[in-house]
Amino acid sequence: MPHRPDFEDGIPVAGTAVVLRDAPDGMQVHLLLRPDRGSFAGSWVFPGGKLEPTDAGVGEAERARSAAVRETAEEAGIRIRDLVTLSCWEPPREVPKRIRTWFFLAAEDGEDVHVNPGEIESAQWITPAEALRRHDEGELVLWPPTWVTLHALLPHRTVVGVFASIGEPELRQTRILESADGRVFLWEGDEQHPEHPGRPGARNRIATGRLPWTYQRTSG
Repeated sequence: MPHRPDFEDGIPVAGTAVVLRDAPDGMQVHLLLRPDRGSFAGSWVFPGGKLEPTDAGVGEAERARSAAVRETAEEAGIRIRDLVTLSCWEPPREVPKRIRTWFFLAAEDGEDVHVNPGEIESAQWITPAEALRRHDEGELVLWPPTWVTLHALLPHRTVVGVFASIGEPELRQTRILESADGRVFLWEGDEQHPEHPGRPGARNRIATGRLPWTYQRTSG
């Protein structure tokens, strides 16, 4: 993947694995519950974590891939391979602890999940539709990158279908708009994105002021 020249240098980097499996009720994704402290406190996330010196690879994306593999083994006790780059998320400037995170797709290899006590509270396999429904009803907490990734998986019933649909990885430079209805997260192509605006009326945003969240994306 080409380097994104307007990403800010000096931000810590992390790798995250969107681990999928086929199931009778439709394709499922693996989510982990963080403790009520530290990063992403009390939220459900994909396995992942920051780069460490032992994470090998040429360039940031490859090292992030290594981190995603390592962290999935450490946090969930499962091994993954043949990862496909899905997206890269640069956090908003307003966030106090900023980490640029690469998301990778992977298929589970049939291993039992064994979470790391103290770092992970619980784990579950869940369909994207069920995860979003439970978030809509306030039953679980998701962050915007996780929510948007789950939303993108909604049309797919099988793991093979997801991998077949993947095109160029998306590079998302997140910006925040404070509105009368609450906080709105913007990405490239939205008419109000400060660095990369689209045409008038174009949307690439998620409104998080109240549940259920709404995601709008138009071309332009």
